[in-house]
Amino acid sequence: MKGVVATAAVCLLLAPAGAWCQSLPLRQDDPIPPQVDQMYVKGLRYLAGSQTKNGNWPDRNGSEPGVVGLCVMAFLAHGEDPNHGPYAKNIQAGIDFIIENQSESNGYIGTSMYNHGFATLALAEVYGVLRDEKVAEALQDAVDLILSAQERNNRGAWRYTPDSPDADTTVTGAQMVALYAARNAGIPVPEEALRKGHAFLKRCRSSDGGYGYTSSGSGKPTLTAIGSLCIALGKDKDTKGYKASLNYLRKRLNYRDRFYPYYFEYYMSQALFHADEEVWREWNAKNIRFLSPLQGREGAWPGNKGPAFSTAGALLSLALNYRFLPIYEK
Repeated sequence: MKGVVATAAVCLLLAPAGAWCQSLPLRQDDPIPPQVDQMYVKGLRYLAGSQTKNGNWPDRNGSEPGVVGLCVMAFLAHGEDPNHGPYAKNIQAGIDFIIENQSESNGYIGTSMYNHGFATLALAEVYGVLRDEKVAEALQDAVDLILSAQERNNRGAWRYTPDSPDADTTVTGAQMVALYAARNAGIPVPEEALRKGHAFLKRCRSSDGGYGYTSSGSGKPTLTAIGSLCIALGKDKDTKGYKASLNYLRKRLNYRDRFYPYYFEYYMSQALFHADEEVWREWNAKNIRFLSPLQGREGAWPGNKGPAFSTAGALLSLALNYRFLPIYEK
């Protein structure tokens, strides 16, 4: 019920007068696997219990605004209400931390565009549910920074800093998803900005559907999941390139990224869900079996980026079982 209330609040606040927002799919006819719910609740308890009074997490990378944003989204993706409920203070503290780490002069959040992209996405997903004018202002400033960085970029996309002249698929993907989420939340996003971002990503896709890092060479599943998700959010799935990428990912359902496992899980689950629900179901079953034995007794997942990032990434890869975040709407 908490998720239905949260979703309804988004719809009422964002819809034009007299209009109703289409609600996210409810799950009565498609029950959540008990194992998923057990893992998720355990993971949220870990994040809530380890969060500092400042709203961040005390481990490696846990003070990065982008990681805090992912943790905030992990709560929201379970249908937790940021205004009331057991995790409302955790969500509010995380959002406050993100806003406190935003530059007043240009809207930049943190010290990298990775941080900025994920933090902006979190602001967009909470906007309209958390009744706070500060969130609206911070989100608008964050979107403006993304757009101004793109205007200065030689490739029409993004890389590590707002002034980077070059671009890559990982940073670009983070900004593109944030822009789509912001647009869904009612923030104006120029279609030309999205078009230029897609044009760069397309140049990084090879004939077999795989995406490379800065060009079409050396395609990797993680990068391909990022590129495919962006196309899906742009509602442009009826193309040969997109179908080739889906085929590329379908052949790699057993793949696991050795260096960035939870980053891969996060993007792969979304890419496959938007592409083909039957393929996602197969992936989801594999993902549950993969993640279950890795979760620690206290609820965290291990990883070289710190337990806050690892746990948020793992939970968000399972969150398509709930589908409460607006960005998960097809």
